[in-house]
Amino acid sequence: MISNNTITVNQESNKQRLDIFLSAQLDITRSQAQKLIKQDLVTIDNKLPKKAGDKIILGQKIEIKKKVVKKIQKKEIKKTIKKKITGVKIVNETDSYLIINKPANLLTHEAENNDSPALTNYLTKKYPEIKGVGEYKDRPGIVHRLDKEASGLMVVAKTQKIFKHLKKQFQNRTVEKEYFVLVHGKIEADYDKINFPLKRSKNTDRIAAIPTTNRGIMTDQGRDALTEFWVEQRFINFTLLRVKIHTGRMHQIRVHMLAYNHPVVGDKVYYQKKQSRKYDKILDRLFLHCTKLGFTDLKKEKQTFEIKLPKKLQDFLKIVK
Repeated sequence: MISNNTITVNQESNKQRLDIFLSAQLDITRSQAQKLIKQDLVTIDNKLPKKAGDKIILGQKIEIKKKVVKKIQKKEIKKTIKKKITGVKIVNETDSYLIINKPANLLTHEAENNDSPALTNYLTKKYPEIKGVGEYKDRPGIVHRLDKEASGLMVVAKTQKIFKHLKKQFQNRTVEKEYFVLVHGKIEADYDKINFPLKRSKNTDRIAAIPTTNRGIMTDQGRDALTEFWVEQRFINFTLLRVKIHTGRMHQIRVHMLAYNHPVVGDKVYYQKKQSRKYDKILDRLFLHCTKLGFTDLKKEKQTFEIKLPKKLQDFLKIVK
């Protein structure tokens, strides 16, 4: 725990980026460190830095405002009294990676302005060796994520070598990811693709789907996103889908299904005002579950894992029949 608001740059940190240095010293995310710098809460030898990427030099004195240090101390104390994490299941374990079945209502990693426990808290306690794995200190071993409200399969890296190997596959879009998703309304087509680009809203944290054309002209707005789906079962007012995503955009399935006029059941963010929320309240979670995950290991052998729907979602389907 940080106890002093002034830190002297040592040889190990010489010529390091200021934001990276603060992230490590204060045990905060890099984006949080950048915010402190932008808000003029950090000085180098009593002078404000020009930017977050400034290189710090051996012997320099980095001063953080006392109110920031006190806030971090309180947050660290809160971490020690977080409620016990339950429901995480280890599907498979090797020397280099873990396959996790993440329960719903559990953050993948800690988030700013959210003191809820996260999967990473569970992992670092059970597997302390992963603390140095990955690109960010607050996301040890995390190569990809699932929304807090969603459940299902995740792969977690136990070594830096497999982390880089898996990250490359996610970047190249060669990882196989399939989900069971229950949506509002009856979809008539047995199969379809959704390819609306996605863009973060300027006024909110929501993601929005952007039309692919504007008055017949292709738009270059947003980030490309591709979702495929197959109908598994139709109900009177709902449709169960098997969904495959080819891009891993934030909230991709949820935003795409809303744009397709069939929002995901249980979604408290991406929903239509006209739709009945009765069953959303009964379920009290997102009906989105990663059921299949496939990738190649360090031996270049294909590894594929599949799990069933959680009992709660299975029971819910009996209600809506």
